[in-house]
Amino acid sequence: MRRWNGWGDEAVEFALNDEALAFLAQRIGAGTPVQDATLEQACARIAPSRLPPDASVAGLIQTEAEVRLRNALGQSLPDWLRLRYGVIETAPDGVAYPESGDEVRTLLAYAQRHNVALIPQGGGTSVVGHLTAQAGAQPVLTVNLSRLRQLHYLDTEAQLATFGAGVLGPDLEAQLRARGYTLGHFPQSFEYSSLGGWVVTRSSGQQSLRYGRIEQLFRGGVVETPAGTLRVQTFPASAAGTDLRELVLGSEGRMGVLTEATVRVTALPEYEAFHAVFFPDWQAAETAVRLLAQAGLSLSMLRLSNPLETTTMLALAGHKRLIGMLENYLALRGCKQQKCMLMLGVSGQKRTAKTALRAALEITAPLGGVHIGRYMGEKWKQNRFRNVYLRNAAWQHGYAIDTVETAVDWTRVGSMMRTVEAAATAALAQYGERVHTYTHLSHLYAQGASVYTTFVFRLAGNYEQDLARWRTLKHAVSTAIVSQGGTISHQHGVGTDHAPYLAAEKGELGLSAMQALFSHFDPQQIMNPGKLLP
Repeated sequence: MRRWNGWGDEAVEFALNDEALAFLAQRIGAGTPVQDATLEQACARIAPSRLPPDASVAGLIQTEAEVRLRNALGQSLPDWLRLRYGVIETAPDGVAYPESGDEVRTLLAYAQRHNVALIPQGGGTSVVGHLTAQAGAQPVLTVNLSRLRQLHYLDTEAQLATFGAGVLGPDLEAQLRARGYTLGHFPQSFEYSSLGGWVVTRSSGQQSLRYGRIEQLFRGGVVETPAGTLRVQTFPASAAGTDLRELVLGSEGRMGVLTEATVRVTALPEYEAFHAVFFPDWQAAETAVRLLAQAGLSLSMLRLSNPLETTTMLALAGHKRLIGMLENYLALRGCKQQKCMLMLGVSGQKRTAKTALRAALEITAPLGGVHIGRYMGEKWKQNRFRNVYLRNAAWQHGYAIDTVETAVDWTRVGSMMRTVEAAATAALAQYGERVHTYTHLSHLYAQGASVYTTFVFRLAGNYEQDLARWRTLKHAVSTAIVSQGGTISHQHGVGTDHAPYLAAEKGELGLSAMQALFSHFDPQQIMNPGKLLP
């Protein structure tokens, strides 16, 4: 059973060990557990549905309080605060589970007739407020696409697969792997996020260095809009004007409901391995990954942790004796307090992958890189979709975890990392609190890199106080990002949380162009209002 007020399956726990708790207490102080609201208490806050009756949607819409609560919010920290404290300010007035494009069109027609706001939902994993109903008199209908999950067609010659857009990551991969293929798109939210969600938020998977971001994988699809059905055909390339795929990518439900998506797939790799390499300091590590990204090697992943993230990951790993032996060995090789860990992945034909690995190690060695083999890399692979469960464990001990991510050219990567971390520290210092903040480069390009920063801080135990702390932190780090010339989002999208900072990237003319586009497909502006555009 999926948690209603946290991450993932209720049966899965990823506990913080005693060493990790002692580490956090030393860094930011001991946490005080919060008393969570119960599901019954939260459901009691759900107001009666305001959806007008209509025979055309009879049997399509559910209005029970628990169904509406479970579809009301995503996985952002403000969403967690509302759920954990039971402060449910808004919720959809109903939830529909369409099983076809025809039923989606029926729901759109109903929403237009009655001026009902419509929020498309895939896996419900948004961390920037995509799913929250706006307060006001307008009724809200959430369209949950989880029943649109079938593999409709696999073209093995063109290597294209067409799915219902509501298919979740594991189901998508299972259907492909049974036929010898993979999409290769593995965001950390993989287990619960959907294909349609990846497309409309421009998602990036952990192995995008090999397989590409979702914009390289998305080749066409069907969008049901209030103005009609938009069918985006698949072509290997086209010079025929505007690429309609670009209208859909990053649209965040503002133009319509993506019901089908055709994606580029590849044959399952013959060989895959993940290795760990340590560097003596950030300067050497950053130089090494830049050279690797620009070398054009057949790598599938590069993920570089800064010194404090490296220290944190080792502290959370457990196996104190083994980690101690590793640290002693690394110290002998010159990797001491400022050491940085690189996870390096190779996938594909065995000979090609091993050749790429050797070439990569030849680049890292002169910069002090210490290759320690596959053990830590394979451990990372085993836990890469479980690490997010640490949010649940941290909350149970009185700590909150949040993140921001951006992308900049190589000349600004180091300064962006330092500026964002300093902004977070200063923001919580206003409340007399410390924050444990650390960063990694999650995706690397020849031009630059994504900069992904995590914040751990203590909960106050009060909804208003904790929300105020988050708002101060979020504004400080978002302002730091745009002031340093970074994109406000590399992989999470915009939603409501990032919308105030979008003008710095798009400019007023760019924002008005986006508004005109959405108004063309949605003249009544009923599609996911309040999201993406400030």
